[in-house]
Amino acid sequence: MTRSSTHNNLALTTLIASLGGFLFGFDMAVVSGVLPFVQQQFDLSAAQQGWFVSSALAGCIIGVIFASDLSDRLGRKRLMLLAALLFLFAAIGCTFIPVFAWLIMARIFSGMAVGIASSVVPLYLSEIAPDHQRGRLVTFYQLAITIGIFIAYLSNALLLQYASEAGGLALWRKMFGVGIIPAILFLLGVTIIPESPRWLKQQQESATAAAHTNSGYGQLFAPAYRRALLIGILLPLFSQFSGINAIIYYGPTILHQAGITISNSLLSQLFFGAANVFFTLFAIWKVDSLGRRPLYLWGTAGAAVSLVLTGICFYTGATTGIYLLLCVLAFLAFFAFSIGPLKFVIAAEIFPDHIRAKALSFSIMVMWVADTIVGQLTPMLLNGIGTAPTFWFFALFCVLAFITVYKLVPETKGQSIEQIQAHWNKVMH
Repeated sequence: MTRSSTHNNLALTTLIASLGGFLFGFDMAVVSGVLPFVQQQFDLSAAQQGWFVSSALAGCIIGVIFASDLSDRLGRKRLMLLAALLFLFAAIGCTFIPVFAWLIMARIFSGMAVGIASSVVPLYLSEIAPDHQRGRLVTFYQLAITIGIFIAYLSNALLLQYASEAGGLALWRKMFGVGIIPAILFLLGVTIIPESPRWLKQQQESATAAAHTNSGYGQLFAPAYRRALLIGILLPLFSQFSGINAIIYYGPTILHQAGITISNSLLSQLFFGAANVFFTLFAIWKVDSLGRRPLYLWGTAGAAVSLVLTGICFYTGATTGIYLLLCVLAFLAFFAFSIGPLKFVIAAEIFPDHIRAKALSFSIMVMWVADTIVGQLTPMLLNGIGTAPTFWFFALFCVLAFITVYKLVPETKGQSIEQIQAHWNKVMH
């Protein structure tokens, strides 16, 4: 096989696997446009609206719990097939199921698919990537998430603008129905990509290695992996407490107050979604040349400064000009090339083969739990202490993330998994 064909095969495999990230982003974002219509059609109470949104999150946690053991037992490819099937069943169910209770079940299936994909796709990409391209390939997963979010916003806006409800299919069902197409492509694509070579090698190891593989989560807490585990916990935790949800929550208001007239809030979401995609491209460009540490340190420092300045804009009432918009865009830029994607990159490469699946699943579990906490905490902070202190609160966590990366995270660009493991062994001794 020529070098060119090998490169093309790797690119195609990366593209197919990253569809799991695309569906992750799409399924999490499409509900923002769907919710008002679902509430109206089923006359939902506030509690039912909350359950409609959070049921997917419950599914995410279930999916992550099952993903770690199953990906070690069945392989990465079969888990991606399972995720693709769940994405497809959920999209079809949300498009056609008439009963609200069963619609909730479809949302749970969707969340389970997201949970599995969020765990197994970055794991798979890290295991198929050449050492000098590993950061770039795993970052493609984050790029796919941002594109999925953007496409969800775009399709919602276009359907709202141009679609009719002819044929008896409600508009919000068409919004869900768009997800059927990438789910089919993901399902078909996964059937032609190879299994992870590291997983195959793991299956061929001796009985001792097999014992490690099946030893459960206890291995994660061994002294040799304590520092790596701490990194795997703190980075996803800080990513959720960085303020990204507050920015997205205030997105339409910020644009309006900055003097940009956009009648439809879905169009304002498009603006931030497009910015997120654009700035993530910088991470793909530089993650394997500049390295993880410089990007993370510059990103967390820049995010902290941007959030402080955003808070100052609200505190002083300077919310009607271009300055607030520039502060928000600066935060999105710093987040998109560092805090957003690099938590996946680093968590996928700092653990040895026999515990990587469990470690990454544990890390993703922390992310989803933190996401739940922030989702509940943000409106309480906004109502309790005010907008400006809320942004300063999130800026503090960006500072803590900077300190954590500076003190704990080694540079791993271009290193093999074995070299990274040798580093941890040296640190322990």
